[in-house]
Amino acid sequence: MAEPTVRVSGIVLSSLVFQHVNGDSDVEGLILGESKFEEQITISDSQADNIHIEEVYNIQKHISCLKLNEFYDAVGDVNIDAVKKILADNKEEDVIGWYRQRRNSEQQMTFREKVVHEKLKTSLCNPHMIFVLLTPSRSTPTGSTHKMEYAAFTSRSRLFVNIPVLVSNLGLLESPAYWKASAPCSAGGYRLATSRYSSNFFSSNGLLRDVNDVNAMSDAVQEELQRACRKLEESERLVESLQNDVLTLRRKIREKKSEVNEK
Repeated sequence: MAEPTVRVSGIVLSSLVFQHVNGDSDVEGLILGESKFEEQITISDSQADNIHIEEVYNIQKHISCLKLNEFYDAVGDVNIDAVKKILADNKEEDVIGWYRQRRNSEQQMTFREKVVHEKLKTSLCNPHMIFVLLTPSRSTPTGSTHKMEYAAFTSRSRLFVNIPVLVSNLGLLESPAYWKASAPCSAGGYRLATSRYSSNFFSSNGLLRDVNDVNAMSDAVQEELQRACRKLEESERLVESLQNDVLTLRRKIREKKSEVNEK
């Protein structure tokens, strides 16, 4: 089973915290982004290939509701029309979950939140959704210092599990790592500017032109390596055959010597 992980940029998380700290009441809303499966293959000399599949939820945006219980009623039934109104120009398929900000409470989902989560999955026809819970509290009696805790949950067969949250900041990336979090821009000017020059950098299959050259070189090296491996295998088999012939001749010589000595 794939291991789920939530990735959120520091900017998006900061906006969530800022919105809650500057509000007088609890806040909830929808989370937009994308969910995908990533396959990582680890190759080493000590063991065979190790394939690790990870289910990644990339949080790209959040839309807050004007009031609590705006898209569901007292028993947790989701109003899909209210969800569409909250989304406005955003697409339903971009919704990967929802969030709730509660003051001075534990990092646990309530029964109503669990019911709403399951019914939201059904209403949006998306079985892969997350729930993000933010719980700020005072660290000092005077209220001069606060702490903000956050956690993400997902349900598997109606069993809710806590999943790790990774805050993706550029400073935390390793030197050989790539920035994988997607952040599509919907501005028309942005698309126009990038499409004008994208053909200079990207090929028809969407990859960088240099990447195609590297892939071609890699395929050529692999072919040469396979050819060398076949020649090595043939030579090893020939050596094994010659060794068997030598052993057979030695055995015959010993048998001849033993016959001469008996006479």
